[in-house]
Amino acid sequence: MRVAIVDDELSVCRELERLLSAEDFDTESFQMGKTFLERMAQFPFQIVFLDLKLPDMDGIDILPKIKAAGEETEVIIITGHGSIESAVEAMKKGAYHYISKPFRLYDIRSLAGSAKEKIELINANKNLRAQLAGGDFILGFIGASSPMQTAFAMIKKVAAVDCNVLLQAETGTGKEMAAQAIHSLSPRKDAPFVSFNCGGFTEELICSELFGYEKGAFTGATATKIGLLESANYGSVFLDEIGEMPLAMQVRLLHVIQEKRIMRVGSTKPIDLDVRIIAATNKDLKKTVESGEFREDLFYRLNVVSIPLPKLCEKRDDIPLLISHFIRKFNRAFGKKIREISAPAMAILMGYNFPGNVRELENIIQRAVALAEGEIIQVTDLPADLQKLEFSTLEGEGLLSLPEMEKRHIERVLKVTGYNTTLAGNILNIPRTTLWRRMKKFGLMKNS
Repeated sequence: MRVAIVDDELSVCRELERLLSAEDFDTESFQMGKTFLERMAQFPFQIVFLDLKLPDMDGIDILPKIKAAGEETEVIIITGHGSIESAVEAMKKGAYHYISKPFRLYDIRSLAGSAKEKIELINANKNLRAQLAGGDFILGFIGASSPMQTAFAMIKKVAAVDCNVLLQAETGTGKEMAAQAIHSLSPRKDAPFVSFNCGGFTEELICSELFGYEKGAFTGATATKIGLLESANYGSVFLDEIGEMPLAMQVRLLHVIQEKRIMRVGSTKPIDLDVRIIAATNKDLKKTVESGEFREDLFYRLNVVSIPLPKLCEKRDDIPLLISHFIRKFNRAFGKKIREISAPAMAILMGYNFPGNVRELENIIQRAVALAEGEIIQVTDLPADLQKLEFSTLEGEGLLSLPEMEKRHIERVLKVTGYNTTLAGNILNIPRTTLWRRMKKFGLMKNS
């Protein structure tokens, strides 16, 4: 990602170039505004650190020219002439953030990283909208199964309705991707999408992250910080693991939803807020309400529309599609040339329950691609506990004839695939017509 540093102090330029180059950014520095704009017209930058006071131009005048050249370019104002007025003006003209000299290198590194994440998210959302225009899938999700098509339909339908959404699903099913899809398909798509995980944080940290704080609000608050809720104004906020939010914070969140206002920590001035909240949990929130761990009024405010996401074991037809996708993904990552997965290995994965859902399947294929020596993933490339599944179905059955073993194996594959004969034929590595004849021979026709 290309980063420009525009500052009249050569020492500042050199220090930031050294720091950001070490973070794998492609950096260039400029002491004059005109030189920078000429360079940007030829080779666009994704992130710009811009001084407000330059010898030939004011940074405030350069800022709109940068945004006009590329809306996705994020501008971070750095200056020794800081003031609240100039900060507000810079933010109004599209600046991503504002920092005063002398600054800490940690803050520069953090700002560059968060700006990069925002740009990548915007690009992902654009790709999502382009893919959805074709009407096939939702970016990040792969699935032609009936449960996934039902989920896709619900996501598309609820995206157009500006209401809060609750995603209830197990870990690894893609709750954040569903939230991004809802946002990207909604009228709020051009405003920010912000996510926050409510699990494992203290009440004070959640409060400062969501609501922000004023300078001097507490020890260490050396500057005003805009909270995630405020930064997502007119957009969407994804609150993952909402069931882990402390009760005191649940009260504050309920107040935000009801009043559509927030107050930064240490402030007495309310700020109007217009956000859509998409919450997610792997808990049964109704049970937590009954046990007193979650507020009933907040539950109903969040649960305007509930979208269940299917577990991987509930959409087995999608497993071959997902495996193919992950093989391509990790071929690129590892420089490998894996073509396919063997039929025995596929059969094992088709029969496995995947307690970790899609995330677990992804980890399994990542490992298999890394370990595979040839162009085909074999049973020996799977984790040891999965390799044992190959033989578990034969235990305790005694010595069987070959026809009986063949019948039982075909029956098992058919059951796992939901009697999808095309998929079963691929796993068994036999033509569909041959499978049809074997099913008839062994009395395995579905209506038999």
